[in-house]
Amino acid sequence: MCGRYFRRSDKQRIAEAFHLGVFDDLPLEVAPSYNIVPTTMQPVIRNNRDTGEREMVVMRWGMVPHFAKSLAGFKGFSTINAKAETLLSKPLWRVPFHRRRCLIPADGFYEWKRLNEKTKQPYAFALRNGEPFAFGGVWDAWKDPATEDWLQSFSIITTEPNELTATVHDRMPMILKPSDYDRWLDRTDSDRIPVDLLKPYEAGEMSAHPVDPRVGSVRNNEPGLCALWDCPPNSQ
Repeated sequence: MCGRYFRRSDKQRIAEAFHLGVFDDLPLEVAPSYNIVPTTMQPVIRNNRDTGEREMVVMRWGMVPHFAKSLAGFKGFSTINAKAETLLSKPLWRVPFHRRRCLIPADGFYEWKRLNEKTKQPYAFALRNGEPFAFGGVWDAWKDPATEDWLQSFSIITTEPNELTATVHDRMPMILKPSDYDRWLDRTDSDRIPVDLLKPYEAGEMSAHPVDPRVGSVRNNEPGLCALWDCPPNSQ
């Protein structure tokens, strides 16, 4: 699964990287975050239903389906990821995958490698070129029956690991190439879904390094968390 990721990019950098147009037209306040955890509100990119142009909105990480009777039943941790293998077979994911796909801007993600029965070492995974990228995701909108307020939320799709990620974990988040963004975001033809993009990212284009174990606490959120950490002897 993918339960933590980081984003060095602020609103302007995201707008530039994902070609969102005029920066002044984006009203959202989006700051870098180095330890992103489920149930928090994060920037997500989708195609506007009316104009077809890319837009950035803020959504809750942990998809709450439109048919949920209450938020308590979907606190986010069980729906933070959607397995690529079950997107078409499970009702929870089938309609969002056909009609509501999105990009989740990121600069990297964390996974934990078990060293022994008591110790896990976190690793940061990123692109070798250091550029921001996008996870493939799905989203939904839920209306609170008590307040009639709308909540938009997303899930990160996961796939089998590539050779690099497999050294640490048995799953990895789906990463899209910029050349595939348009096709992934397209909402005009729900019958021609991009199933072929549901695959691991090339291992040779990624890097991995150990990071400070303090990333395990949701209270910690600082630039040094995703930097190379000097492991104590015999800790790897």
